[in-house]
Amino acid sequence: MRVEIWSDIACPWCYVGKARFERALADFPHRDRVEVVHRSFELDPGRAKDDVQPVLTMLTKKYGMSEAQAQAGEENLAAQAAVEGLAYRTRGRDHGSTFDMHRLLHLAEENGRRGELLQILYTANFAEERSVYADDERLVELAVAAGLDAADARRVLADPDAYADAVRADEREAAQLGATGVPFFVLDRRYGVSGAQPAEVFARALAQAWDEQQKTQAGGHA
Repeated sequence: MRVEIWSDIACPWCYVGKARFERALADFPHRDRVEVVHRSFELDPGRAKDDVQPVLTMLTKKYGMSEAQAQAGEENLAAQAAVEGLAYRTRGRDHGSTFDMHRLLHLAEENGRRGELLQILYTANFAEERSVYADDERLVELAVAAGLDAADARRVLADPDAYADAVRADEREAAQLGATGVPFFVLDRRYGVSGAQPAEVFARALAQAWDEQQKTQAGGHA
C-alpha cells in the first residue's frame, strides 16, 4: 500500500503531522508493506528567493492578525510539537521561499535520501537558530547531513531549472486531487486525510485503506 504525503518545509502543521502519522504507522501491523512517498507543495509559490521576513510579520500580513495573536499561535504550535517530541522555536524564526528545498528533495529522492533530508530541513527550520532561507551554503550543509554529495547539491541550487518540473508536477497533482492546503495524505489513492490529524485518525485511515485494498485484491482473484 502506498501513502503519499504532500507537505511544505515552511508548514508547521506538516512538521507536527509527519510525526503523528509516523506514530500511527509504527503501530500499524502491516507497516512493512506500506510505501511512504513524499510530494512537494509550496504554501507560498512564486515567492522570490530573497524575499525573507520574520514569521510573525508574515502571519500578521497574511492573516490580518495582531502580533500578539500570531505569537499565541506559535506558542500553541510549540506545545503541540512538544507532545510529539519535537523542538520548536517560538521566536526569531523567519519565512521565505521553499522552492529550492523542494528541488533538493527531488535530488535526494533519486539518491534514496528524501525522508532523511525532509526531516533535517524541518528540524533546521523549526528548531535551529540559523535560517534555511536565502543561504545556499546552509542548504548544502543540510543536504550533506542527509547523505547527499555537496557538489551535487550545489549544482542543483545553481541551476534554477533543475528538478523544477518535478516540483511543479507534484503541485499540479495535488491540485487535481483537490488539495488546497497541507499536510495532505493520500492512502492508496482511495482516501485523503487533510491536516495534522491525531495519530488515532491516521491509524483508522491506514486500517480502512488496507482493508479495502485486501477486499479489492480478493475480488480480483475470485
